[in-house]
Amino acid sequence: MTAAATKAKGRKGAVASGPNAQKPAKAGDRRRSVPLSLPTPEKADLAIAFLETLKIPEGKMAGQPLRLAEFQRQFVRGALADGVMVGVLSIGRGNSKTATSAGLALGHLVGKWDDQPKREILFCARNRDQSKTAFAFLVGFIEGLPEDEQERFIIRRGSKLEVEYTGNGGGLARCIAADGKSILGGAPTLAIMDERAAWEREKGDNLENAILSGLGKRDGRALIISTSAPDDANTFSRWLDEPPPGTYVQEHRPAFGLPADDLESLLQANPGATEGIGSTPEWLVAQAKRAIARGGSALSSFRNLNRNERVSTEDRSVLVTVDEWLGAECAPDDLPPREGPCILGVDLGGSRSMSAAAFYWPDTGRLEAIGTFPTSPSLADRGAADGVSGRYVEMQERGELSVMGDATVPPGPWLAEIVRKLDGIQPACIVGDRFRHAEFIEAMEKAGLARVPFIWRGFGWKDGSEDIERFRRALFDGEVKVSPSLLLRSAFSDAIVLLDPANNAKLAKARSLGRIDAAAASLLAVAQGQRMKAAPTRKARLQWA
Repeated sequence: MTAAATKAKGRKGAVASGPNAQKPAKAGDRRRSVPLSLPTPEKADLAIAFLETLKIPEGKMAGQPLRLAEFQRQFVRGALADGVMVGVLSIGRGNSKTATSAGLALGHLVGKWDDQPKREILFCARNRDQSKTAFAFLVGFIEGLPEDEQERFIIRRGSKLEVEYTGNGGGLARCIAADGKSILGGAPTLAIMDERAAWEREKGDNLENAILSGLGKRDGRALIISTSAPDDANTFSRWLDEPPPGTYVQEHRPAFGLPADDLESLLQANPGATEGIGSTPEWLVAQAKRAIARGGSALSSFRNLNRNERVSTEDRSVLVTVDEWLGAECAPDDLPPREGPCILGVDLGGSRSMSAAAFYWPDTGRLEAIGTFPTSPSLADRGAADGVSGRYVEMQERGELSVMGDATVPPGPWLAEIVRKLDGIQPACIVGDRFRHAEFIEAMEKAGLARVPFIWRGFGWKDGSEDIERFRRALFDGEVKVSPSLLLRSAFSDAIVLLDPANNAKLAKARSLGRIDAAAASLLAVAQGQRMKAAPTRKARLQWA
């Protein structure tokens, strides 16, 4: 059986994909699904019934019977469906994803729905201390069982964190860190990968590959749970965006660009808040307001961890934060007019890379941007190679990205096509990289723009530091207005600055596969527009005959 892999970025609700996805529980829920002939598998019924015999081990409701919320039941049914090998859950922090997984681990350990002998369960995390969280929940659930049942468990808390079960064929649950070599040769029947988005890339992928190869020996399953990763290139994001066959995906991520304290979207990322699980709605709104007031890393972390948004938590070196950029976005109907001189900023791409252009009208603050890739490889293949899934295809559908040429974008025809988008407006000047001087001269002549002034700027410490400061000042002062653009959002999310000992800044990529061309073009255009506005106006002098 296969799971559908339709991309669903930036829309509301939960996403479920896999062979047993159910109908939406609430309006706005999202699913990527292939329906199964049996909507409620027997394994899921047994698991849900077992979980609700347990007692909550800690927190404000400690000692009370465990009652599953609807989103938890949905995940259990999907992850334990026939034909599913991997269940993936992305949800905001504090929504009991680790506790629910630990409860499932206990049910599997005692053989409630799988009685094969010598069952093996792995709690996997970035390091041993993080894996102790799920282990602690498992031990807490065991301590709530009847005493005669507790006697069948052997708990080891020394150098190895293990729980051994001696009844019903026996089983062993143990904690491991993100080192793939530690489980080579193993044959787990259940693996729980906790906070997968936070794992180190190389070690985490090695551990994951070792686990998945071992699961096939005994028809094992994996539960991959985490809050959202900071970017599309993260392996956890790839599980959500491109689930392979036999994968069930459930993602609770609100639409991008909403205010951090928007209650409806907060509850989409934290469905347990209305059912007594984790934080209350009032607490979430209060924390959102505090994060907005503090800004910077506090706000980015809140969006990533509590709103479950795919937002980078880096703040010390980013060009602008996501909220700073969102402050410049406005509805297309509210976009300022194309009035006054127009500055064209250009980042000319090399072989097989993106070329980008930005139009900026400093008198009104209007900013527009467009990017272009060569036709080979296709946008879908390029997106897969760059780790952004179908983002490039979506940009093309939105009219923000085009294709031209074969393996390279021809500079002359491309620049001519870019200027045609101005509908007859002649650029006051073109701003570009000094390093590409010869190519720009040739391109402008072929595009019929030889008479347009060209301003050379470098991307090093000298010119780069000034341009970055002017761009930031214009953005913060509300002198940049742009309609929502996936191209620009993507570019600025990958744009960072490097600082020299004198605190001069220059633009750089956050990751090697990042595409910041549109951000670079926008930076050049806006900075030049601010220089033009700051230049003193020359007055005509009268001269007596």
